Amino acid sequence: MTQALLSIQILPKTKDGEDSIPYVDRAIEIIKESGVSYKVGPLETTMEGEFDELLAIVKKMNEAMFEIGSPSVMSQIKLLVGGPHASMAKLLEKYPDGQ
Repeated sequence: MTQALLSIQILPKTKDGEDSIPYVDRAIEIIKESGVSYKVGPLETTMEGEFDELLAIVKKMNEAMFEIGSPSVMSQIKLLVGGPHASMAKLLEKYPDGQ
């Protein structure tokens, strides 16, 4: 099992310029339902877990966007796989208050 961090910003296209927030809320709900550790940020959400599991979550998130009506989806992803720093706690230990 390879530990990984994956940050994702999902950008669903919406019909007729409707608000994308309900789509993003659904994507975050999928992450929450998965049971992996995650942190929602203002521009992206970071997940921590097993590499293949995180990729499966991304796939499920994108599929859900189509299921709820998005004609296309762009997902911007940052990925750190393996090594001692593939942990949110490790990378953030110097910044306990997020500052």
